[in-house]
Parts: sequence; C-alpha cells; structure tokens
Amino acid sequence: MMLAAKDLRDAGQRVGLVPTMGALHAGHLSLMDRAREMCDTVIVSVFLNPTQFGSGEDLDRYPRDLAADAELAFTRGVDIIFAPEPEEIYPGGFSTFVVVEGMSEKLEGASRPGHFRGVTTVVNKLFNIIRPAFAFFGRKDAQQALIIKRMVRDLGMGTEVVVGPTVREADGLALSSRNRYLSAEERNAATVLRRALERCRTQINAGERDSSKLISVMQTIIEAEPLARIDYLAITETARLDPVSVVPADRPTLVSMAVFIGTTRLIDNIVVNGEI
Repeated sequence: MMLAAKDLRDAGQRVGLVPTMGALHAGHLSLMDRAREMCDTVIVSVFLNPTQFGSGEDLDRYPRDLAADAELAFTRGVDIIFAPEPEEIYPGGFSTFVVVEGMSEKLEGASRPGHFRGVTTVVNKLFNIIRPAFAFFGRKDAQQALIIKRMVRDLGMGTEVVVGPTVREADGLALSSRNRYLSAEERNAATVLRRALERCRTQINAGERDSSKLISVMQTIIEAEPLARIDYLAITETARLDPVSVVPADRPTLVSMAVFIGTTRLIDNIVVNGEI
C-alpha cells in the first residue's frame, strides 16, 4: 500500500483517506462522498484496531464483513480498499505509541483508559503509510476528531483533517456500528440521547448558560428512560476539552455524553456556537 500511495502522489493525485473499522453505514458513506468531491483518489481503510479496545469491551463481537463493506464503498466511487492484517500494522515487537497528552485522558478517555492511545497510534500509522492530502472523520466521534487534529498540528503532518456532520436516523439516533447490538425496545429507548441534547440546545438558545443547570436538564431526561444508564455528561471547550462552568456565546462548545442502553454503550454530542 505504501508504494501504491506514493505512486499516486507522485502522479499528482490528491489522495483522500477515510479510516474505518468496518461495519460501514450511511455515516461512513457520507464521508466517502465528501472525499470523492475533494480528492482524485479515495482510499478507505478497514481495520479493526485491537489497541483501542480495553479489557471486557466488544472487540471479539464487533461486526465484521469485509466483502459487504467493500461492496458498499465501491458504490460511492471509492478507488481502493486498504484492509491490512493486524501484524502489518503492529509487527512483532511493536512498542511505539502516540499519545496526545491533556486530551486523551478526558471524557471517553476517562471511561476507556488507553483508548485514544490506540486511536492516535493507528491513525498515525495509516497516515505514514498512505500520506493522504485529506483524511475524513465523523463528528459523532467529536473527541476523536479533535485529538487527531491536535496530533496533526503538533507533529507537523501534511494531512488536512476534514470533519463531516453526524448522520442520524429519521428519529434522531446517531448512526453507529454498535446500534446493531440494540434490541427493538432498546433501539426505541436510545433516542433519549438525542432528545436530551436537543433540550440542552434549546435551553442554550433561550439564554441558559450555566453548565451545571444544562447538565441537570439532560440528566433528568435520560434518567426518566428505564433502559438508560449515564456514563458521563459533559460540557467542554474544544481546544483542550476542559469543562466550562458557563457556556460562552462566542466560541464553539462541545456538549457530549456516553450512555448505556441496556448493555450497549452509545455516544453522541452537539456543538454550539460554531463547529469543530
């Protein structure tokens, strides 16, 4: 893959990369569409990255169907599927990891220690192999996108990170590969995440800026759903993901959450006063 990507760059091609773990859905496809608009060659990586899963998480049961993923990707004009084996990304004796300190330990990182070390390491490796002009990530994983942007800036990488909007079902549930784990009852209950976020947005638009009050509003909505259990609710700035006590009117602010619906952990967020 490294030589093929170099040949493309040497030929003057603008190479775009859409990194995925497979189990593709419409959210991934929207990133491929954006890449197709901006790039001459679009590469989709399909790699279930073991280093971003912790003990007891769902690595073993995460959906896998490379043939179906490739078929979907090619319908969106993707040129190349890069599906490396784990030993290609992590050869024997691999011991080098990339960590964005000060951001990786918060929010998702607090609940999933080591998760972002795995994410930034594998993205760094993919960027080094392909050296894309553009890389495309979804805003549903807002913290991930912000951390990768910081890594690219701090390490002087030549890749521009493009963040696409969260793609949702008609009832507002953010698309996620893990939605497949939900029963019909749980699937209906999962809309509580979006409802809580939209109530928060409404309150902010009405003039409420006190983060503790906004979090309390979201907490009340989620706790009213019997199948829901809150992992975290947070309102933070977007530079270092530090909590804010008052939502500023002139800077982007991230409202994010992780909630268990039954045994399935889902994340969602909104950004107010701008974008990431």
